[in-house]
Amino acid sequence: MLPYILTDNSLTIVVDGKALTMESSNPSFNEATKLLAEERFDELPDLFDIPKAVEKFADGNISVSDGEVRYKDEVIHNHVVGRVLDFMRQGLPYKPLVRFLDKLMENPSRRAVNELYAFLEHKAMPLTPDGNFLAYKGVREDYTDWHSGKFRNQVGDVNEMTRNRVCDDANIGCSHGFHAGSLDYAKGYGNGGHLMVVEIDPRDVVSVPLDCEQQKLRTAKYKVVAHFEKKLEEPMCDDYGDYEDYDDDSYEGSVSEGSHWDNGFNAGYEAAKQDLVKFAQKRDANGRFTKA
Repeated sequence: MLPYILTDNSLTIVVDGKALTMESSNPSFNEATKLLAEERFDELPDLFDIPKAVEKFADGNISVSDGEVRYKDEVIHNHVVGRVLDFMRQGLPYKPLVRFLDKLMENPSRRAVNELYAFLEHKAMPLTPDGNFLAYKGVREDYTDWHSGKFRNQVGDVNEMTRNRVCDDANIGCSHGFHAGSLDYAKGYGNGGHLMVVEIDPRDVVSVPLDCEQQKLRTAKYKVVAHFEKKLEEPMCDDYGDYEDYDDDSYEGSVSEGSHWDNGFNAGYEAAKQDLVKFAQKRDANGRFTKA
């Protein structure tokens, strides 16, 4: 047993004649008091060393060395470090963070990954237990998108388009792709319509435009999970899905019955086929199709 003093504001233990004090604001405080209650005194000293505490919290998935925080040998952004500390401080499980990082590292665009960090710096973008994040989207009164009116956005709808059809240039503010954003951004599009909460996989983010102070993003896919009721302020939210049955191998899933594909793409494809029919009647001297 270690000598200790526990108050509402701090915990002090004595190890090898040296007093170690942890303030209640320390991300390990909740874990430390838990170990104390369970009389697991030999595990307490490591929690006073934040790098070791981070490694313990993440079960070895995240490491700290030479002043850098790493995930699978990749140095991770300060935003993610902040998320780790938030999760520790509130006693949340580490697996959502690990799943988020797994998916983030699978995004094929390094630039999109770096831009996504800037977007997530805006608070109230909680993670879900399966490693996605939540954002906001304003839609019309009939639940279709403001831009085209083709994509329905009722709870449960999943909208998706081919990734290479989404504009990946952050210098272009309004362009192709599905848009979602922070609450301040989305509220401007919710007037006269609805404000929805959407869930986005980090792998599907394509760009974060520089306009609007990087408070919006373009993605190739998202799911509508709720009507807006209140600002999402916790680092993790598990209100909108059956996450207890989450299967790591079943993420991809299928598009819901209410989903809408890009009708413009389909129309263009059909028009191209008709053009082929017109040209397919005759070839020129070089073997190319010409009009009949």
